Amino acid sequence: MTDKAERYALLSVTDKTGIVEFAYALTSLGFKIISEGGTAKALRQAELEVWEAREMIGTPDLLEGRLGLLHPRILIGISADRDNPGQMHEMERRHSVPIDLVAVNLYPVSEIVGVPMLSQAEILEYI
Repeated sequence: MTDKAERYALLSVTDKTGIVEFAYALTSLGFKIISEGGTAKALRQAELEVWEAREMIGTPDLLEGRLGLLHPRILIGISADRDNPGQMHEMERRHSVPIDLVAVNLYPVSEIVGVPMLSQAEILEYI
């Protein structure tokens, strides 16, 4: 499965300010980066090695990418207690990896809702 010493960070941000520098710092500390979409693209453009979340999941995008980070393999990796052998066994059995760090930021929904040109369906796309 994975080396017990490997550490993983999940990065998925709307505002990409400083994300490349942050990812470089994490990789210098030995973290492997899991990302997706625009964040993964920005990190790859900076020549960082990125493991796409969909590669970890092993399935194509669900609902055009809307549910990529809500997959059980991701959630198990975030939630599993490393001190609980049963949970670690379940994580391995489900082909997940322990995710040690999560860095996300969300769309500024309050600003988006205030844009009069957007339909309700367009606003829901951001949420």
